[in-house]
Amino acid sequence: MKSTIDTNILVRMLTRDHPQETPVAEAFFRQNEVVITNQTLCEMCWVLRRVYRFTTVELQQAITALRDAQTVTVDRDAVSLGLSFLEAGGDFPDAIILYEGAKMGAGSYATFDRKAVARAEQHGLPARLLVARG
Repeated sequence: MKSTIDTNILVRMLTRDHPQETPVAEAFFRQNEVVITNQTLCEMCWVLRRVYRFTTVELQQAITALRDAQTVTVDRDAVSLGLSFLEAGGDFPDAIILYEGAKMGAGSYATFDRKAVARAEQHGLPARLLVARG
């Protein structure tokens, strides 16, 4: 049976920062098929970037390793877009928001973030920059 895992399990495995929980997380990951949701990956990126100061390259390596693990199920299309945003200097969560919105029928992506608009356009995805007046 597959199990959806929480962000804290991924963080324990990737940072090895908790002497009691890290081996439990690693054993669970080795012994089970796991599902990692897009939301979990976004939260993981935030935690690893903000709390543990992971670089873009370290995030790419972590996400790629998870995507390529035989016992892991992820939304491969979403993860691929997220990785390409990271590679282009963007944010993984921005790509996931754009991807999931498109899956739900959105025809464009709206944001105040100029860089996110540029990344979306680089990938041929319609995006609108909102500008506050006043």
